Amino acid sequence: MISKIAFLFPGQGSQFAGMGKGLAAAFPSARRVFEEADDALGFALSRLCFEGPEEQLRLTENQQPALVAVSTAAFVALRDAGWRPDYVAGHSLGEYSALVAAGSLRFADALQLVRKRGQYMQSAVPEGVGAMAALVRLPPEKLQTVLEQAAQGEIVTAANLNSPDQVAIAGHAAAVRRAIDFAKAAGARRAILLPVSAPFHCPLMQPAQERLRPELDATEFRDLDFPLINNWAAREVRSGAEAREGLYQQVPNPVRWVDSMRYLASQGVSRAIEVGPGAVLTGLLRGLAPPIEGLRCGDPADVEKLARWATV
Repeated sequence: MISKIAFLFPGQGSQFAGMGKGLAAAFPSARRVFEEADDALGFALSRLCFEGPEEQLRLTENQQPALVAVSTAAFVALRDAGWRPDYVAGHSLGEYSALVAAGSLRFADALQLVRKRGQYMQSAVPEGVGAMAALVRLPPEKLQTVLEQAAQGEIVTAANLNSPDQVAIAGHAAAVRRAIDFAKAAGARRAILLPVSAPFHCPLMQPAQERLRPELDATEFRDLDFPLINNWAAREVRSGAEAREGLYQQVPNPVRWVDSMRYLASQGVSRAIEVGPGAVLTGLLRGLAPPIEGLRCGDPADVEKLARWATV
């Protein structure tokens, strides 16, 4: 089977003050991405990315468009360097960036959608009511039992199925804390609360999902230039209608990342580029079988490294 390459787009948690600044300085096309973002949103998103402050960048309604902007800037730098993926995938919020890269969603439309998405998700659950936790090295066959034991009439579900060794859970705060205790007792190496502003990708997000529906319906989604593996079903998406439905369904449902990566591997993908800030998704590729080699692209030095990587 001919080796293929995937572009992977990160989600919340990958942001940092200073992200994208080097891309904008080195690549005119990347600089134009940030100019378009500022115009589309009516405020200096570029300055927030390049300078912070961190506390403003961490706000969900700012964080989401900021990450889409930096990932899109990195993508256009890669595209101008001659790179083209066989597949794209994005982790949660990153699915919007992936759809921009695939030509399905206009960049300005994506920015408007994710800013509203962030507002809707933040307001869906009152502060302190929900929580998320990471479970590391919990035996997979014990996850469902842990969640059932912890629920006790409340909601706690798998939110991000990130790798064979890492699962994030979300739901009511008390149920999540109980799940941490049950997971430790069931053999998890680590089980810790996550510093997040809301319980993402669980049924508590259904109010946000319903508020987002008319926004998605009013937005044009074109058929994709190359296929996306979506979060909701971990399957190939090629039409605009499927892309829109996937973004709607992902809000209260788990991110099936490990299934998505295994599907890519089954289709002959042996290399993946994390397009955007950080290296979270590159790290999640470790331990995957069959293996996918990963490299990140978030600044000009990474573009140069990728040129050498392409010849190996």
